[in-house]
Amino acid sequence: MKKKQKHLLHELNIELVKLQKEIIASGLKLVIILEGRDAAGKDGMVKAITEFLSPRETHVIALGKPSDREINEWYFQRYVIHLPTSGEMVIFNRSWYNRAGVEKVMQFCTDPQVTSFFTEVKLFEEMLGHGDIKVLKYYLDVSKGEQRKRLKDRKVNPLKQWKVSPVDAQAQKRWKEYSAARNEMLQKTNFPFTPWFVANADDKDDLHVALIAHLLSQVKYKNKRHSLLRGHKEVIYPVTADVMETKLYE
Repeated sequence: MKKKQKHLLHELNIELVKLQKEIIASGLKLVIILEGRDAAGKDGMVKAITEFLSPRETHVIALGKPSDREINEWYFQRYVIHLPTSGEMVIFNRSWYNRAGVEKVMQFCTDPQVTSFFTEVKLFEEMLGHGDIKVLKYYLDVSKGEQRKRLKDRKVNPLKQWKVSPVDAQAQKRWKEYSAARNEMLQKTNFPFTPWFVANADDKDDLHVALIAHLLSQVKYKNKRHSLLRGHKEVIYPVTADVMETKLYE
């Protein structure tokens, strides 16, 4: 990491601590959703956000394959139990949007289930809003070449063996299918009350700085240093028609 980026990230981490103090004091319930392609850097992003935060009030949720019982539950049920209470921040490393991404592309669910998801997710997120839960949704977008490089590194790096999964092999083969699923998801679920933000994840250091700065800009807290939170528009941006046409990797 460049010296300037390292210093900026340190300052942003101080802002995150301020934010957490405000969340605890005000009783805010904050949900951060991190979605994206395989090897887009979601795990590293989680670490960058949580490194200096209290583990008691910060919870990271990365659910595995659903159990036989969970398969027969209401789809959102296993996510509901992990939602924050007053004074907590919850980060979903993949979320209920798995149904519109991996599950859809890999055919782990049926077409009617996907259709039901797109109908229910709007109502679900409206309910979260009525429950005073603030939701920030980020899609980490990575280029095909960078994804190929990272997936290859996973196979040979002894510290990343836990990341290797059978789904990895399909990430490049089904690249266009994932692109189509991403586009449909962003277009259909970019709600005014829970909009999507896309982050260019090819440079992990830039990603960490930009996404943390952006999420800090979205929540009120005392003594905010606004000057730290500007200047990252080339890395992270709201979903618009122009972004869908020109900014996303195909």
